[in-house]
Amino acid sequence: MAARSPAAAHHGFITLGFEAHLGRIGVGACGCEMYVWPRIAGYFCCKQYDIILLIAHFYRALRTRMKSVRNIQKITKAMKMVAASKLRAVQIRTENSRGLWQPFTALLGDVPSVDVKKNVIVAITSDKGLCGGINSTSVKVSKALHKLTSGPEKESKYVILGEKGKVQLIRDSKDNIEMTVSELQKNPINYTQDKEWHWWWRKVVQLAELVSAVLITLQQKFTDVIAVLADDILKNVEYDALRVVFNKFHSVISFKPTMTTILSPEVMEKESESGKVGDLDSYEIEGGETKSEILQNLTEFQFSCVMYNAALENACSELGARMSAMDSSSRNAGEMLDRLTLTYNRTRQASITTELIEIISGASALEG
Repeated sequence: MAARSPAAAHHGFITLGFEAHLGRIGVGACGCEMYVWPRIAGYFCCKQYDIILLIAHFYRALRTRMKSVRNIQKITKAMKMVAASKLRAVQIRTENSRGLWQPFTALLGDVPSVDVKKNVIVAITSDKGLCGGINSTSVKVSKALHKLTSGPEKESKYVILGEKGKVQLIRDSKDNIEMTVSELQKNPINYTQDKEWHWWWRKVVQLAELVSAVLITLQQKFTDVIAVLADDILKNVEYDALRVVFNKFHSVISFKPTMTTILSPEVMEKESESGKVGDLDSYEIEGGETKSEILQNLTEFQFSCVMYNAALENACSELGARMSAMDSSSRNAGEMLDRLTLTYNRTRQASITTELIEIISGASALEG
């Protein structure tokens, strides 16, 4: 049982451990110790307010805290279940979309190392938080890439997808932001069946048998969300290279920051002639288009495919990270609730014990 303090001795009470939650501020005018209660404005002297009132306030504050933690635990569990229910469907679509841009790597080769003057960094982030460090990772990679592609004769701009990336990058790179897009995931992330893009689809398929493999993976219901976004970026942003930064999904607890580069038609033609990218002259092209026209169509289609896959990869990584974060939050809330319950029960037990002792002591005094 706790030791008797001067204030408790003055009133004949045994301390119940609640003084650990009070801040001792000195001795009052009455000669007794004074305490400050954290949740109640003002100071308390033992002769002004009964200690039992402080105990009641302590009980009330503890119950309020327990109720808040319990409500937070319910919310985090619900968010985990929602993320888990969405994850599998998005994961299947993400895996299917990976075949869209892989033929371009085989056709054009690896191009991230190509040095150009005008770089546009397309940073893909989420609109909502509570998903771990997924957005901070994308922003960190984008900033490092911006620093690497900037220079006296170079220009580097941002195109930001997602509210969280916008909030972080606008602090120190406001002048370098070319375009921002929010609430992308309010509509289903799918490809397009627009007549113009569908016509270019048939033209690109004629380039090589490698690109024809894209037909096998394109089994989604077509909408114009990604195509309109890609077309808007291509029409309104001047670039030599588009560098798309996103989080590639591996598992619920694992994602990898990834960067994919799309060169402009002019740079691609120049690099193709120098042998740094794939040799398009080795393919037989039907239809009578010039090489410049083919490269223009190829660039637009490549960027649309990359954006489609990157948006799905990042959405899948976001759901996995949120599911993991909410699971950890639920466990932490459960542990905190256990500690608060233990403290509440111990304090209540001590209060009951004290009252019994006082009753027994009073009865013994009367009998004696």
